Parts: sequence; structure tokens; C-alpha cells
Amino acid sequence: MQPPPLNLWNIFDAVASSVPDRTAIVFGSKRVNYQELQERSRRLANFFTAAGLGCRAPRSGLDPWQSGQDVIALYLHNGVEYLEASVASYGARAVAANVNYRYVADELVYLLNDAAAKVIIFHSVFSQTLADALPRLKVQPLLVQVDDDSGLSMLPGAISYDEALAASPKSEPTPIGGPPDPDDLYILYTGGTTGMPKGTLWRQADIFNAALGGDFRGLDVAGIRKRASAQEPQVLLPIAPFMHGAAHWVGLSGILLGNTVVVNSIVSSIDPVDVWTLVEREHVQQMLMVGEAFARPLLGELERAQYDTSSVRSIVLGGAVTSPETKERILRLIPTTTIVDVAGASETGAMLSAISRLGKATEAGVFRPGATTTVLNEERTAVLEPGSGERGWLAKSGHIPLGFLGDEAKTSATFPTVAGVRYTVPGDRAEMLEDGMVVLLGRDSVTINSAGEKIFAEEVEQALLRVPAVNDAVVVGRPSKRWGQEVVCVVSLADPSISDRDLIEQITGIARFKLPKAIVRVPEVLRSPSGKADYQWALGMVRSQEASG
Repeated sequence: MQPPPLNLWNIFDAVASSVPDRTAIVFGSKRVNYQELQERSRRLANFFTAAGLGCRAPRSGLDPWQSGQDVIALYLHNGVEYLEASVASYGARAVAANVNYRYVADELVYLLNDAAAKVIIFHSVFSQTLADALPRLKVQPLLVQVDDDSGLSMLPGAISYDEALAASPKSEPTPIGGPPDPDDLYILYTGGTTGMPKGTLWRQADIFNAALGGDFRGLDVAGIRKRASAQEPQVLLPIAPFMHGAAHWVGLSGILLGNTVVVNSIVSSIDPVDVWTLVEREHVQQMLMVGEAFARPLLGELERAQYDTSSVRSIVLGGAVTSPETKERILRLIPTTTIVDVAGASETGAMLSAISRLGKATEAGVFRPGATTTVLNEERTAVLEPGSGERGWLAKSGHIPLGFLGDEAKTSATFPTVAGVRYTVPGDRAEMLEDGMVVLLGRDSVTINSAGEKIFAEEVEQALLRVPAVNDAVVVGRPSKRWGQEVVCVVSLADPSISDRDLIEQITGIARFKLPKAIVRVPEVLRSPSGKADYQWALGMVRSQEASG
């Protein structure tokens, strides 16, 4: 007999029941065990159900870009509330959606309207931006406010998060629409750094396999409980904001697999002292870093002061390219660790990986593909053979999303069917080498076409970061009468006295035609809280300099 179908709520509830006394989440002075997290999540799920949220239409009757479930927007810094609200939404057969807390009111209005959010859970510090957005929302949502240290009062009409939990029963939820189902949704909004954010719709059965470290096949509740109670818990420190996929996947997978998730004590920015203090105090075994933007300040603090990092066994790098030099620096400073470089996207989960050990740092941008990762040709009509020499589109089959919320055209474009196999094509250019390794060239949306030559922004950025005078850099293309487009770099400098000419002359490892035609200097390169390059901001800085010059 086949085990009953499971979704993320079933798995969390089973794990929590099997290891009730194990620490689930550490945040500041809070230490929440699995029994407490289970009770709080059940109360919150019951609160959602009592508010009328749930599953409105079965998945089988919907198109890939449609949702039949009510959406709960998480407008939050990292904390216990983010993870428990995520799993509670699944228990109520509603679905949580991430909100970038750096959005201004106009951007917030766009996302909340796109999601048709019926509930917004938000930290008090964001109340003014939310208040500015509310009059323009198509659906007037239920507001649930999480107290923080901002000292701001309750938004009119909002319900206190803690009071909502206290007033709800701790019994197992009975969701609207029937029991939780593996076809229930997981929604992840893309970062929107190269265009408007899109809600990626995953079946929970697929996201669990693609990004959360598990597989539904052959599992039942008894097996989940046995596995969780038998294994030694890992201590995980995601570092990055949960509002971005990489960190949410680490945090959510942590509590789905019975591990301990440590949350930064300082949530508004990455504070290196806070991070290494937590590593030492909590004996963290796995960390997540996002590219150079995270690694450089963290490593600088390790070189400045002594911390016990001997517990760290693995560091996952994702979300942005990290140079071999930075990887070697990590491995010298934390010799007990192994680096796992992972490439993926909101619409793919993990696709590529590379392992680095002390003295053997892998080349930036060269990865081993996952079992269902491949490269499609330019026309997206065939799979390229290894060693063909052709550059094509990175693609993945198997456990992939359904589509993008409310966008039939983008769903069709991103998820083509080739020779009877459905793929997701996130927009990255790639080449598969003869030995099966994949060279990740860069995102097509930020590729610069200069005199007919394609220049990948990430490749130029990596070359710039090797220059000692450069702290950080983002590369964009601007219109050029001579070249069509030309390379412009936006840089923050460790040595502001260096001339533009000397800076460009120190760039090595790339062809001369890829060198910047202009340099825009800024005090600090703005990145998303996840560490990813913000190309729209960089273009704005270039245009601003043009207007003033």
C-alpha cells in the first residue's frame, strides 16, 4: 500500500512530534524547541483558517500560472515568526509569499496586488511604508503586526501577532479545502533586480526535492518521525534574509529535517561580529554566504579578531559568483570547512555545484551539473551535446515549478517543452564542456552586446574584484553610437586615489574589448540584502552621472 500523500506541513508536524525537546530555532535570547514551534504554528494555522483563508480550488482544475490558494505576505526581517508563519500557512492550505522589505511603497503595491495578498504579516518597523501602500491595494488585507525594537505603535486596524496566537487553539488545524496536499503551492517571488518580480509557483512535492533536501517518495509519517529522532541535528546559520530563496530554503529545510536553525541577532544588516559570535557560541556547522558581498566583510573580521570556528564543516556559497581567491581565503581562515558552491534560481532550485577544499579552490563559474541539468541550444529546440562548443541556455527538467503567478506568456517562455521533456530556462547562458562540466557565463538579461560581441557582466565584475583598489563592482551596458552598447562599471574603491586609466590597466583575465569604457565611482555599491547585484540601481547611477556631466 502506498503511503498517504504528504506536503510540507505534514512533514514539519511529524518531525516536531518526534523531537519535541530539540532546539528548532535560536534567535537572540530566544531558544524555541520543536514542541513550542509546533504549538505556535498550529495556533497560527488555526488563526488563518478562522480568518477564512485556505484552498479555493484544487490544483487539477487550474492552469500552471494560476493559484487556487489564498496568499499570506511575509513582510518581515528574519526571526522565529518568518519560519513559523511559513509552515503555518501550509497547515492552513494557504500559501506564504516573500516580500522584499527594502521596497518603497510603489514596489510594495505592485507585489501585494500581484499576489492578491489577503493577510500581511509585518514587523512594526515597516508600518509607515505599508500604510502608504494600503490605499492602493485591490484587496484590503488582514494586517498582523509583529512587535520589534523600533518603538513604533500598532498600525490602525492591525492585530498583534502574539495576541493572534494566544487567542487561537493549539489543536491540529482543519484547513478549508480539505487536508494538506502535495500539490499545494510554495510561492517564491523573484528578486526583481533586472525586471518586475514574479511569483514562482512550485508544487510542494517539487520544491521539497529541488531545494529543501528531501524527497516525498516512499515517505510516511512514521518513517519521518523515525528518521528525525535517529539523526544527530545539524546547526545551520543561513545569514542572508529569509525573504530571498537561498536563505529561506536553508531555514525551512532545517526545520523540516529536524535540525537547529540559528538566526542572526542583528537582522537589518550583515554584522560580522554578530555572525562569528553566533558561530562560536552555537557551534554552527553549516553556513550560507552569498558571494563576495558577504564573504569579504566576514573574512575581514576573522582576520581582525579571533573566533572559534572549528565547528564549521561546510559553507554553502550561492546567489552570486565567488572568486577562487576568496574561496582560498575562506579555506585558509577556516581549515575545517568544505565549500559547496551552488548555482540555481527561484525558478529552478539547485542546478549546479562545485566543491572546494583547502588548496583546491574551484574556478569561478565552472560547475558539475545536477542529474537533470543540461544546456539547450540557442533556439531552445534541442539539448546540446557535451563538447559541442556551442553556447546555449542553462536548463533543468524533473522537479521544476508550474509557472509564474498570473503570467501565461512568461510561463510559456520560461518553461518550454523540448523533445517531449518540460524544462525550466531561467535565462542564464552556459556551455557544457566535453567532460560534462558546465561553464556558467551569465544572466542573458544583463548581457552587453558591444559591436556584435556578447559580454557577460558577471565575468567583468569578477575581473574588477581582482584589482586590489576595488572593494566592490557592478557592471552594466549603456547605449553607444560606436559600439551599440558599451561596458560601464560602478565601483566602490579601497584606494580612491587610483585614476580611471590605472584602474582599467590593472584589470586582467578578460579580453581587451570587455574592458570598461567608463567608470562610475560610488561610496558603496548597493546590493540586495541577499548580496546580489542590483543592476537597475547601477543603471540609475550611470544615468545620473551622465545627466550631471
